[in-house]
Parts: sequence; structure tokens; C-alpha cells
Amino acid sequence: DFQVTVRNIQINSGAGFLVVLTGEIMRMPGLPRKPLAESVKFHADGTVEGLG
Repeated sequence: DFQVTVRNIQINSGAGFLVVLTGEIMRMPGLPRKPLAESVKFHADGTVEGLG
């Protein structure tokens, strides 16, 4: 026997199915939790920091 803890259930009505989320699963694979755009900074002198 084993147990699976369900964190959330989401309805994808267009596709016609339910998505059962367990653990720390991200729905959009390939995307980071924190968008890189949040680390871009614009300084008063016109320089941009954090673009890579």
C-alpha cells in the first residue's frame, strides 16, 4: 500500500479532463518559477541591468 497526497485538482474543460496535482509540479514545463523579467532593472542614467 502507498498514499498519494493530492494538492489540487484543476478542470481542463476544453480538453475534457481533470488534472490532479501532487507535490511541487509546475503546469508549464520549461518556465522558471520566477520570470527572468523580474530581475531586469532600469537605472536613471539609462543603463539596463539583468539582461543576460
